[in-house]
Amino acid sequence: MAGYAEETEQGTGGGPIVHGFPHLDTVRTALAALHRRLSGDGVRRFAASVHPELAAFPAEEDLYLGVQRVAKVMVQHFRLPDARMVVSFRDMVHAGNVELAAGPEYFIELHARFKADRRDVAAALAHEVMHVYLHRLGLSLPGTRDNEILTDTAATYLGAGWLLLDAYREDAAVVGDRVTRAAYKLGYLTPEEFGYVLAKRGAAFAEDPEPWFRSPQAVDAYRAGRDRHIEDLRAAPLAAAGWTARRRYTRDRRALASGPGYAFSSDPSGVKVSFPCPHCFQRLRLPCRGRVRARCTLCGAELALDT
Repeated sequence: MAGYAEETEQGTGGGPIVHGFPHLDTVRTALAALHRRLSGDGVRRFAASVHPELAAFPAEEDLYLGVQRVAKVMVQHFRLPDARMVVSFRDMVHAGNVELAAGPEYFIELHARFKADRRDVAAALAHEVMHVYLHRLGLSLPGTRDNEILTDTAATYLGAGWLLLDAYREDAAVVGDRVTRAAYKLGYLTPEEFGYVLAKRGAAFAEDPEPWFRSPQAVDAYRAGRDRHIEDLRAAPLAAAGWTARRRYTRDRRALASGPGYAFSSDPSGVKVSFPCPHCFQRLRLPCRGRVRARCTLCGAELALDT
């Protein structure tokens, strides 16, 4: 059974919401694993995201018919053949659970609070259906925590993750005679990490999810993640690296010393540098020959380099 955690900053269900990029290494490992398992062509099958109108769940729609409809949207988006999702509600610790049996039916449980507040039903189902998709692919990372990060990362990169980020919000709450702000999110990634993966997706598919967000906090987190993605595009030996990064890279190359993300080696044919693709994090290895253009053999991204 796969569970999905939720966090609240003020109220029941969890501790303070974590911000920043504490899981960045695992997110990058997950992106590389996803590309290796699907291939670049396989990932490009998901060039279109789940559209807002398909994920909307209006209050006037029948609860059980509506949740089955949204579940079907996720099944179709992730191209799961012969997969029927049976969704029910109950009180529990996690936001959702799914039974990962052989199929063709999968049983998903959502927290009972989604019966009254439907805003994030699609986000929770995106995560649970992604568990099924990864199970069928045979793709996982060791350990529960890393595997849940893989699930969030894959759901986000393959087109449903803007819903997961949009679940991050701050609402006004009345406590006694005081009005306070209650922060709420779904998932194992921080809001900024969701934004980071969305920015990677946006770069790959020329997609801007920002107009889809209902939550202003989600917009801020997306922009923070996009800024971190841009930093990746300015890391040496990429040609867009800044002066400081270039200076250190040149010094490290002379000494054949490792630097932030890159490493050098030497053989009779000359000096070579290995470094991660800034899009899929497959490690690439190239001769040090100055300014060159190269294509990542995994995701197909074209890179301008100064090796």
